[in-house]
Amino acid sequence: MNQVFQQAEMIKRNQKLPLTAFLLFFLLLIGGLTGCGCLFGEKETDTAEELAEKGMEYFEEEDYYDALKVFTTLKERYPYSRYAILAELKVADAHFHRKEYAEAIAAYADFLQLHPKNDAIPYVLYQIGACYYEQLLSEDRDQMPTRRAISAFQRLLKEHPFSTYAKTAKERIQDCRRLLAQHELYVANFYFKSKHYEAALSRFEGVLADYRDVLPLDKRKEVENLALVCKGKLSEQIGEGVNGN
Repeated sequence: MNQVFQQAEMIKRNQKLPLTAFLLFFLLLIGGLTGCGCLFGEKETDTAEELAEKGMEYFEEEDYYDALKVFTTLKERYPYSRYAILAELKVADAHFHRKEYAEAIAAYADFLQLHPKNDAIPYVLYQIGACYYEQLLSEDRDQMPTRRAISAFQRLLKEHPFSTYAKTAKERIQDCRRLLAQHELYVANFYFKSKHYEAALSRFEGVLADYRDVLPLDKRKEVENLALVCKGKLSEQIGEGVNGN
């Protein structure tokens, strides 16, 4: 049985291996040779192997533009090559390194669909989360990337709780939750300053219910006090309404 695919840094750790030897080692890890019978069976065309080697060379040089071109060519020209899975994964990785996150997510999602049992799946799930994580916006902006990052990392933890990436995924989930708490407080303070106390109270109480564990103690006390102020203001408004009648 293949070993669980290690994180992308494995590539750098194995750079001392002859490039062809590393490619074969990588393919063994991700299951690219499954079903082909024997490692030294029918020889793949030199062109497919040369493309794979060239693509890895570009990765080592951090030339992700040319790496993307080479691995795309390999994937399209030799879809049944034993290097095809490598090409699929490296196309996604190249997009990620080029900060083309939408394209990277689509490529990783294709890999998930095509190879759901592959040992690289924990890495792929982590990378999808990382794509969203790299797109996080400030607290006053839309937080959809934050929520999608949390969802992706949570899927990784649910399906592969003991993977190499679990610890970092947990840390990034907490980062995202802190950002969501800040966003909710930003909205709550807006309502508070505009004297929409009911809406502000709902947000303050939501933060205390959902994000208490990521709030510093002083911030937690501040939010609790603001919630009390909102309740007081709402009571005053009710009293004024009764007296007005």
